[in-house]
Amino acid sequence: MKVDELSSQKIFGGWHRRLHHRSETLACEMVFAVYLPPQFDCGEKLPVLYWLSGLTCTDENFMQKSGVQRLAAELGMIIVAPDTSPRGDDVPDDPEGGWDFGLGAGFYVDATQSPWSAHYRMHDYVVNELPDLIDARFPNSGRRGISGHSMGGHGALVCALRNPGRYQSVSAFAPICHPTHAPWGQKAFGHLLGADPRTWLDWDASVLIGLAQEHLPILIDQGEADQFLAAQLKPETLSMAAERANYPLTLRMQPGYDHSYYFIATFIDDHLQHHAAALKG
Repeated sequence: MKVDELSSQKIFGGWHRRLHHRSETLACEMVFAVYLPPQFDCGEKLPVLYWLSGLTCTDENFMQKSGVQRLAAELGMIIVAPDTSPRGDDVPDDPEGGWDFGLGAGFYVDATQSPWSAHYRMHDYVVNELPDLIDARFPNSGRRGISGHSMGGHGALVCALRNPGRYQSVSAFAPICHPTHAPWGQKAFGHLLGADPRTWLDWDASVLIGLAQEHLPILIDQGEADQFLAAQLKPETLSMAAERANYPLTLRMQPGYDHSYYFIATFIDDHLQHHAAALKG
């Protein structure tokens, strides 16, 4: 697969790179970012953490605002941040002109409905095509973790729960925990998956956690001052489902913190350590 480098900057002894390729899964051009810690240049086979961002974001938000590279360099961890949706003139956008669906808001599912199904297959892209590309271009240990924020937190949970054995660690910041009962999820799933809510359940972490074949410990941080907490995120639903299924989930409610990258930057080191314990141990 042909991959073009768009930019490269040195940071904490490693390299932040933005790359461009043609995605067969999404039938469009895609950009993603990779942080290669200094150990990579020494030939070490390092684990990979995939980060899925939230609504309206690209690969740049997390890489520029989270400060993830400092500890990733110390731990020897490759970080990969894809875009949040397919892009391009031929890719359909929200017919209502909103910001919470369409370009920048792919919801990390595989669409079944026209016209979305031709491009909106972000789950397949994140789980299969992008890791295959990373493994071919950046030799690594073969051990993977996945994390994300908001819509991307939903994506990280669903990717891990639907694909046992694919990841060795999972975490999330302020994830959309019960999208079938949240306005953002209902809008996106209605377009991408169709009008029958029963077809949405396969993409709802609060449902999937009770069916999980593998019990990877989940770490979730959620700000108590998050403006989307009650209507959109619903962490208590996931927590109750995990308790019923005896699934190992740690939900940390953080007083005073909102939905922003100030919140993510504050607790990102804890999440990297959570992943490192599984990926490097």
